[in-house]
Amino acid sequence: MPFWEIYTPEGAFADEDKEALTEKITSIYELVNLPKFYVVVVFHNMPRNSIYVGGEAANNFIRIRVDHIARDMNEDMVVNGMPAGSFTTEQIRAYFHNLAEEMLAPFVKERGYDWEIHVDETPEDLWRVQGLVPPPGESDFERLWRKENRPVPYY
Repeated sequence: MPFWEIYTPEGAFADEDKEALTEKITSIYELVNLPKFYVVVVFHNMPRNSIYVGGEAANNFIRIRVDHIARDMNEDMVVNGMPAGSFTTEQIRAYFHNLAEEMLAPFVKERGYDWEIHVDETPEDLWRVQGLVPPPGESDFERLWRKENRPVPYY
């Protein structure tokens, strides 16, 4: 499950911006065939003087935290139906960051915000969806979850 938390100055994004950005974020994970409902995005509007960087108020700063659980970014991934094994983990991670930066640019960089993004990878065995252990990636059951766009008991 990709779980994105986006900390912004209050009022940085209109509702339409949030919708558009969330659609772009979700589209990244279509490349690795994740069910759309796996992608969760939470916006945190931070009041003035709520974010500090280097001990000083950073009222023009956007912080993005991403947790990846459903897939690790490594050479065992399948991207657009093809094994990513010809690429190194470092190349795959750099590709992800390039996609993310390109997708974020109109909302963050082009609006003059300072920003930072990081990704954590959580072990799959520490994850449940509505009490269910998610099916293995690229399995028939995960394809069912993707088709239904919801968790379906499978055992």
